[in-house]
Amino acid sequence: MRNVFISEKASFNLDVPYKLIETGDSGKKPLIVYLHGYNQNIEYFEKKTAPLLELEAFHLFIQAPYPIYDTSRKLKVSQWGRAWYLYDGSQQQFLQSMENASRFILEIIEDVKEKIEISRICLFGYSMGGYLGGYFALSRWKHVNDLIVIGGRIKTEAFDGKREQARHIRILALHGKDDDSVYPEPQQECVELLKSEGFNAEFKLVEAGHKLEPIFIVESKDWLKESGYVESS
Repeated sequence: MRNVFISEKASFNLDVPYKLIETGDSGKKPLIVYLHGYNQNIEYFEKKTAPLLELEAFHLFIQAPYPIYDTSRKLKVSQWGRAWYLYDGSQQQFLQSMENASRFILEIIEDVKEKIEISRICLFGYSMGGYLGGYFALSRWKHVNDLIVIGGRIKTEAFDGKREQARHIRILALHGKDDDSVYPEPQQECVELLKSEGFNAEFKLVEAGHKLEPIFIVESKDWLKESGYVESS
């Protein structure tokens, strides 16, 4: 005879690194939060987005919490890529996992805000980080002024009837014309919907695929400068 006496869940903690870089003169300035793509980490993403560090701002690089096993067995655990959320095809699981990640990101933002003076906050998300950036912005609209989504999609349908509060957020959605991992049309439709609702949102196709090519960084930097961000002297 065998009976299940206890069936519960317990929390397991993981240490997740983040890095805050200040560029320009000390004082009040924007905070740019960087959300990397699937199987990437903050060390890699800092290198890929280096031109944005020329802007006078606080630059917050956060590493995603879920480690991706290195099948080559050549990398140390600290060098493994990471994932922001767990997705098995279920939309409920997808949204709940993004909610957990968004809660985690906000905790870090609130922590760094106690140490620095921030004038505005921009989320910069690529691919998986772009999906999460869009979710974070629409769910935690009080904490976001600018949003850049590259090679992802803002899941507007998850916020039907709840998007009006986020209308102050300026949005740039960049997509590669030849992206066959995340097709551009669904993202374009989402941006058109937001524009019809009064959002200052822009969708732009560039000559690229899904890979984070330099053109995406150039376009992002130009857009931020047009939005009032300045290059550090």
